[in-house]
Amino acid sequence: MSYLDNILFAIILVIGFGYFFNNIKKIIRNINLGIDVDRKDNPSSRWKNMAMIALGQSKMVKRPIAGALHIVVYLGFIIINIELIEIIIDGLFGTHRVFAFLGSLYSVLIGSFEILALLVLVAVTIFWIRRNIVRLKRFMNPEMKGFPKSDANYILYFEMVLMTLFLLMNASDLHLQNVPGGFSHFIKAGSFPVSQFIEPLFNGMSNEFVMLLSEIFWWLHIIGILVFMNYLYFSKHLHILLAFPNTYFANLNPLGQFDNLEAVTKEVKMMMDPNADPFAAAPAPAEGEVPAKFGANDIQDLNWVQLLNAYTCTECGRCTSSCPANQTGKKLSPRKIMMDTRDRMEEVGKNIDANKGVFIPDNKTLLNDYITAEELWACTSCNACVEECPVNISPLSIIMDMRRYLVMEQSAAPMPLNAMMTNIENNGAPWQFNQQDRLNWKNED
Repeated sequence: MSYLDNILFAIILVIGFGYFFNNIKKIIRNINLGIDVDRKDNPSSRWKNMAMIALGQSKMVKRPIAGALHIVVYLGFIIINIELIEIIIDGLFGTHRVFAFLGSLYSVLIGSFEILALLVLVAVTIFWIRRNIVRLKRFMNPEMKGFPKSDANYILYFEMVLMTLFLLMNASDLHLQNVPGGFSHFIKAGSFPVSQFIEPLFNGMSNEFVMLLSEIFWWLHIIGILVFMNYLYFSKHLHILLAFPNTYFANLNPLGQFDNLEAVTKEVKMMMDPNADPFAAAPAPAEGEVPAKFGANDIQDLNWVQLLNAYTCTECGRCTSSCPANQTGKKLSPRKIMMDTRDRMEEVGKNIDANKGVFIPDNKTLLNDYITAEELWACTSCNACVEECPVNISPLSIIMDMRRYLVMEQSAAPMPLNAMMTNIENNGAPWQFNQQDRLNWKNED
């Protein structure tokens, strides 16, 4: 490469990583729109969670076929991209295969990358067939129409193209390495168990033309990686980065345990305190303080972990396919709950960007404009969606917080539920019988 090539490479690299980190800042900003919640307890269990679930893919393999294929793609993505270190050094300093001095270790590395690249191509092809030919039911839900469906295919196409360019780059390099007497800067280095079968495609071409093709493959490969890296911000594939913090900050409580509202807890404790004055007025709020809502009707009422969950969602549909409400034809789809939360978060983020860092009310909310009450009340709170999620996302926590808002802020619970709560308040039981009449059944014949 000439110095001009090195400068151009550096510019492309700065633009690619600059745009990426700018979008990462937006994601962090949007997540921090949520209410603060402490998830720093029990660090040993949290590190174990992250190691087993995010790194070890332990929940993915519950569905063996998809799990095994995903592990191949995951390992390929992580390990093959180690080669980026060499590409960046070569691009910045005009070297070629700068790590070739590693000798046999370098051959093992390149050979491993090639085998993984082939396995990734096979796995991605099978994923494409499952989505577009077999058309698995969980990929055909209403929320998967339009961009979500296209997005999944774009990711598969990206991975196919990147792996193909990697092998073509190596094959053309191998061809020039084998030129009798050597050619230009192409030294004998590396092992090519896969691309050696592609190399004959260049037979009959001039060495100069093959070198041009090799450089084209190299440039397209690195530019493709940078484009793909920046596409993550707009894609469900963001989970490859966020799965790690998401599993670390996941709720460690038993699945059936719900959190208590602090304001309600204080009221109950005061009612049970024999020394409390039942007629005392509640303390006046501080000047400018906005009373906390009961539950959530927009993303600002959710906590930051729930918003992190929304960005981490892989849209795999395991939650929805396991949801008993969805299986019986109800409108609820836990996957849609997460997708809607992310869409609303993005909408709020764009509003903030357009108004120089300040959110201007847009007369929209997550509740009603994105998620309907019908969806929320269809949930049986069985936790099947939480159990099935491969990265420990909890759609149920969002559902329950929005239900709280409906009940405690709007008194908008379904009629049977309102009747039950009225009976509990008046009769101390869910049934519409006076407490004195509870045992009347024992007198019946």
